[in-house]
Amino acid sequence: MLKITNLTAEIGGKTILNGIDLEIPDGQVHAIMGPNGAGKSTLSYVLSGREGYTVTGGSVTLNGQDILAMAPHERAAAGLFLAFQYPVEIPGVQMTNFLKTAINAQRKQRGEPEMEPLEFLKLLKSRQKELGVSDEMMKRPVNVGFSGGEKKRNDILQMAVLQPKMAILDETDSGLDIDALKVVADGVNRLRAPDRSFLVITHYQRLLDYIVPDVVHVLAGGKIVKTGGADLAKELEKTGYADLI
Repeated sequence: MLKITNLTAEIGGKTILNGIDLEIPDGQVHAIMGPNGAGKSTLSYVLSGREGYTVTGGSVTLNGQDILAMAPHERAAAGLFLAFQYPVEIPGVQMTNFLKTAINAQRKQRGEPEMEPLEFLKLLKSRQKELGVSDEMMKRPVNVGFSGGEKKRNDILQMAVLQPKMAILDETDSGLDIDALKVVADGVNRLRAPDRSFLVITHYQRLLDYIVPDVVHVLAGGKIVKTGGADLAKELEKTGYADLI
């Protein structure tokens, strides 16, 4: 699925990633934890192709495709999805129209026909029901006036509609109360599948109580310094990162 080899990257001339090696097989959930400034969000931005982040070495492939050579929209069509830590508001763009445009843009990029309107509405209604997203919410502009929990739930709804192969969640638990956290985690767990993988980036172990990872990595100083099972997250919650930095 996703293979990262000796990835280095910088922003504004400052090196942030110092040689990331990471491989996530089909169907697995990997979590990345680490202190502030470790490079966790930078990794997600580099993978998604955000402007301002310069790759200075290494490679990244998704199902054998070199995604570093792709534009962001090409990476999305290839199956990459990023749930933002701070979802962006898009005034004037209705949620339903946004999702319909997004899914058809990806299909066009892959050389597939557009989804018929009724087929799309059936898919959307099904995903709304699973995630508890109201019709009223779908009539509103994207993320405008949404609570923190609604914004994160909207990200998971987008993921459920677009059906990516590789989903990256960049601190999606940030700012969520326990009820909203459970809703988001349940949405992610519903999407777990043998042909879909996840990279969950988080500061805290609590999210991993609900999205149990196959593997946990610790990122510090721009590189992975420790890897273990789900119990590693609980260990870090008790001991912190001091011994690993």
